[in-house]
Amino acid sequence: MQDRIFAGVSLLLCLGLSLAAWSYHAPFSYEPVGPRAFPLLLLVMIALGAIYLLVKPSHASPEGTEPALDRHVIRKIVLCIVALTIYAALFELAGFIVASTVFAIAMARLYEGSWKASLTSGVLLAVGLYLLFDKALDVPLPLGLLSGLEF
Repeated sequence: MQDRIFAGVSLLLCLGLSLAAWSYHAPFSYEPVGPRAFPLLLLVMIALGAIYLLVKPSHASPEGTEPALDRHVIRKIVLCIVALTIYAALFELAGFIVASTVFAIAMARLYEGSWKASLTSGVLLAVGLYLLFDKALDVPLPLGLLSGLEF
């Protein structure tokens, strides 16, 4: 039941945030898809996840399998918020690839991924997303520490 409440609230937040993002217009255009493409894409993915949680069959998560809100879960929530804050702080300075790699590794380790899998997926995810947005969609992302290497 908690996951359906969370999904409903998430869906409402996605709707409100997408309305705010849709109405955003930059005074100048520095990319072909505009400044709202990235937040709208993220909101669509979050909304799809929320819709799945709302309509999933009840046998997909039997009652009693939801983790209790204990110290372990609260610790993960706090560490996730800390990781997001560090990611936001590093984004411009370190650049998209470095900040995203560090964030992806931290999230994978937080959810008990092995070091090998965490490092591999973190690097592949960051480089892949950079190439997708910067090269395929023409959305410029900061390179920061890697600015000497033009991809």
